[in-house]
Amino acid sequence: MTASKDCRRCALCTGRTNVVMPEGDPSSPIAFVGEAPGAKEDEAGRPFVGLSGRVLNQLLEEEGLYRSKVFITNTVKCRPPGNREPTQAEMDACLPCLESELEGRKVIITLGRSAARDLLKRPVVMRDEVNRPRKITIRGKDAILIPAYHPAASFYNRKVKDSIRESIRNARTYL
Repeated sequence: MTASKDCRRCALCTGRTNVVMPEGDPSSPIAFVGEAPGAKEDEAGRPFVGLSGRVLNQLLEEEGLYRSKVFITNTVKCRPPGNREPTQAEMDACLPCLESELEGRKVIITLGRSAARDLLKRPVVMRDEVNRPRKITIRGKDAILIPAYHPAASFYNRKVKDSIRESIRNARTYL
């Protein structure tokens, strides 16, 4: 199941400009999963194209991975009002699409707390879980999940970039 451009599975559809579809290499073994689209993403209909996306692209390139060679998506495909975190009901509505997108991936890097919470199916305290790989199962297939900080966190704490670099390096060791 993939999200459709006219999806109406939850109330987020009422305020969106675009459904933000995944991007990158659909056969990549590595997926990056963000929380939800922001204003720039909603406008463009593409994930991670705003300032956070520029940070992610820079870090990927520094580590020898390129946006075109990985798969990038979000837990929800529509922008929550005021850039709030998606609710559990909104994430649940998009979960079948997300699981379909992630099926068969070897490594999944979650960018931010709510993305990690959605895939781990439990509360997450980022400082305790960042860069601690764990095995998860998606549609009967095992994958390695690596919780990472969201690139936006680097706007407030410069050390976050180093942590995200480490997440990218960790992901490469599983390939």
